[in-house]
Formats: sequence, structure tokens, C-alpha cells
Amino acid sequence: MKRSGSTTRRQALGGLGGALAASSLLHAQQDPFHDHSRVPALEELVTVRDFEAVFFAKEPREVYNYTSYGTESEFTLRRNREAFEWVELVSRGVVDVSSIKTATEILGTPMAYPIMASPTSGHSQIHKDGELATHQGTTAASNTPYIVSNGSSYPINKVADAATGPLWFQLYPNKDIGASREILEKAQAAGCKAVTMTVDQQSAYYERPLHDLHLTNATAATARLRPRKSDSNPYRIRQDRNWYNWEYVDQIRPFLKVPLLAKGVLTVEDAKACLDHGLDGIYVSNHGGRAMDYSPSSLEVLPEIVDVVQGRVPVLVDSGFRSGSDILKALALGAKAVCIGRGARWGLGAYGAPGVQRVFEILQAELVQAMAEAGAPTLASIDRSLVRTHFS
Repeated sequence: MKRSGSTTRRQALGGLGGALAASSLLHAQQDPFHDHSRVPALEELVTVRDFEAVFFAKEPREVYNYTSYGTESEFTLRRNREAFEWVELVSRGVVDVSSIKTATEILGTPMAYPIMASPTSGHSQIHKDGELATHQGTTAASNTPYIVSNGSSYPINKVADAATGPLWFQLYPNKDIGASREILEKAQAAGCKAVTMTVDQQSAYYERPLHDLHLTNATAATARLRPRKSDSNPYRIRQDRNWYNWEYVDQIRPFLKVPLLAKGVLTVEDAKACLDHGLDGIYVSNHGGRAMDYSPSSLEVLPEIVDVVQGRVPVLVDSGFRSGSDILKALALGAKAVCIGRGARWGLGAYGAPGVQRVFEILQAELVQAMAEAGAPTLASIDRSLVRTHFS
């Protein structure tokens, strides 16, 4: 018979069992966590989109976000991808596609494929060798032309010395004409074959970093959400980019011995203005969804811009391209070349120069496959009969 306040045999055994279960000596009960995930080998990645997951796993969250986000609600960022669903590829039958020819030349720059690397800034935050590795990767991928950003981590001459592939240069207009001249002369001295001048007005506001305020670098994450101290208004309007005018083109033209293109064109009116001011090419782009929220996708405005240009100058395009089929759609709508931005950054962050090389080799192979499937053995055979569009 149990006495009041005494411990029963069952209670004693239960207490002993609990003590043993919690003991560090009983390893079977520790339930230790072992991370069995692994980073795939480079050769295991078969699409450009595969590289984003590796890029995300390897890079700090802020670095990933800087590459990935669009302005404000990111509507345009999403629209850039959705637009490809509004274009169908139509295959031609009974066509000899045993040999696919992709070589072309744009403004004096020969290229094995109508694919280029878009200008994007700050590659050293992704990889220690930054733009040097990017240039090495694009060169290894059939001498893919690389448009080096005005915001490069390395001087343009060092980027040029890192590899032998063709380089173009992207320019942000500078009110100081002397500074503009110095930048352009250095780019040309380094061997850049053309200059793409960014013309989109940008007062971008990035909301995505707000989701990371409690990560390790909250200060850096929120820095881009505030007006610059040098700006004279409280409305997040950047003073360094919103003064652009066409007179600037006339001012810098005497410094240029290479073709000049305007990057950031999204309207017929701007395309006409480019022609009126004697530019040598038009680069259709919404800055990868980073310039103005609720702007159209590059792909959907491409046909009307090509129509107004009527072949007088080459038309390039970027923003949202991820595959060879995407590239074929743009070529069918009249682009002479497609430029790749985020994909190149994913490759760089994931595997350095070999990653950049692999990204472009995948796109090149996919373009060849898409042309064969569509019954288009040459670039000259690619026209709008290959697509059905549903933009409206």
C-alpha cells in the first residue's frame, strides 16, 4: 500500500527513463543534424536557371538581392518573364536543318552567335576577380562580346587585359563633360568596339531589402531605400541621373571613334529620336525591371521599335532572357542580338569564369536547338513567321 508522499515504483522507473533519454551519453537520442545537401558540379547544371539556386546558396543574401530585385513592386521584373508566354514559336516543316549557322556581325564586331553579355555593375561583390573573370568566361564561350559597365569594379584597361574577347562599354552620362571624355577615351584605348549610353531616367526604389532588415547587414540593406544626402528633395529622386538630354550626345560625339548606341529605349518616340540624333544602334531595355515600375517588358515593345527603325541601325534587346528559345523569339521579332545580364552574374557567383562560360555555352546550344526545331537553319531565315504573339 502506497504511503502518502512516497514515490511509486512506476514513477521511479519513469524518472530514470527520462534521465537516461536526456543524457549526453546516450548518443542515439541526441538526434544530431547532418546537412546532406551538396553544391552540384558545374557539368550537372543544364539550364541557365539552374545557376540561380547555386548563386543563392553561395552568396550573402544582400548580394543575391542586389542581383535579383526589381524596382518597387517588381511588376516589370515579373512582366519581363511573363511576356515570353505571350509569344508562341511556330515550327516550319520539311526544312534541311542539318547545318545551323549562327555567326553574325554587329557594328563591326564579329560574333559566333547573336548573344552578348549585358553591362551590369559591381562584379567584385559576387566574385573576387569580378569583371576580369566575367571577361575570361565570355571569351572562352566562343568569344562572346562583353559590354563592360561604367560601374565596373575594375578599371577598363585591367578588364581588357584579362582576356582577348571583344569588349563594348556602357556609359552613364556625366554632367562633367571633361569626366565623360576621360571615361570614353580610356574605354576606347582599352579596345572597346562600341559604346552603349544608358538613357533611361532612373529613380529606382527597391522594396525587397525591407524583408531582410533583421539579417546581419541591415544598414546596407536599407541604405538604398533612403534619399542620398546630396539630393535636394525628400522624394527619393536621384539627382545624378534625371538630367539627361539629347544635347549631351552632340557634346560627346567628338570624343568617339566607335559606334554609339542608346540603351534603355522602350518607345517608338525615343527610337525615332535616336535616329534623328544619328545614333548607330538602339538597345531596347527596361534595365531588367530596375528602372521604372509598371513599364512594359522589353520583348513586347521590341516589334514596334524594329518597325520604326526599318533596318537603318541594329536593334539589341535585354531584360528577362533565360533560354535559347527566349533568344529565338526576340530574333524573330527583329532583334539583331540578345544581351544576357542576370544569367551571367549567376554563373559568375556560382563558379567564377567557368560558370560564366557555361552559361553562355548553354544558351548557344539551346539557340541552335531551337533554330533546328523551328526549321530556321540561318539567322537570315528567322522572321516573324516563326512566332505568334499575344501582347494585347
